[in-house]
Amino acid sequence: MTEYLDFIVKDLVATGVDSPLLEAKLLMAEVLHKPLQEINKDTALSETEFNEIKNCLKQRKAHKPLDKILGHRGFFKFDYLVNTDVLTPRPDSEILVEEALQLLAEDETGKILDLGTGSGCLIESILSERPLMQGVAVDISEKALETAEQNANILGLDKRICFLRGDWFSENFADNFSEKFDIVVSNPPYIPTKDIENLAPEVRNYDPLSALDGGEDGYASYRRIAEIAPLIIKDGGYILLEAGYGQATEIVKIFADSGLFWLKTVKDLSGTERCVIMQKAVAQSKKI
Repeated sequence: MTEYLDFIVKDLVATGVDSPLLEAKLLMAEVLHKPLQEINKDTALSETEFNEIKNCLKQRKAHKPLDKILGHRGFFKFDYLVNTDVLTPRPDSEILVEEALQLLAEDETGKILDLGTGSGCLIESILSERPLMQGVAVDISEKALETAEQNANILGLDKRICFLRGDWFSENFADNFSEKFDIVVSNPPYIPTKDIENLAPEVRNYDPLSALDGGEDGYASYRRIAEIAPLIIKDGGYILLEAGYGQATEIVKIFADSGLFWLKTVKDLSGTERCVIMQKAVAQSKKI
């Protein structure tokens, strides 16, 4: 066999993959340790390399996402380790990083909090671009935190970020922090519980349920974050929240009485209102 790329593409097409040519090239590039642009229809594989790819294809037929087969995923400017303990980083979420960087000066020296950090892709992408800032990454999953910490070590951020296992639904969650944050980012679970079973198997079976299930209507975490945000954000500080399709307006309503006011909602590349940005009001000193 000489046309390995065609063989892999056909196998992926039969599996129902959305981007079979891209995934085929990514598989070959991974196995051959070559740049993606060097992979073409004439690229050859040894028997060992081809067997490795066939093993990957077997996993892909079971709808395991390619990034979780390969063990890493590109996000923003960086490559992150991923596994079934963390939500797959998605391009839609990059808008939170881009908007956070717009709010933070290049010489910013403040602190950032990531609620539900998963792989760490949000906070670590931001910290990589703002070298004077410090951060705290929170997740309910110990295994997710281990993955995020590995990614921080790879990016050289281990001295600037600390990892905290915590549940923001716990009564005294805000007591975990001795000082307030300049900016909070979060991609909380926002899928209504009843909709979980209808998700694509790549998501339903391989992303952690705790990162998906947003409660009965999908807004449980937003309501809780609206309660704790005033306690953990500095006056004048910001919170950036990822929103699911059609959820942005309701999220703004949820925060209406929180002491934070809506700044703007930003669409992702597909036109979905994806990033809701709010700011904590600055307390007015009383006149005597």
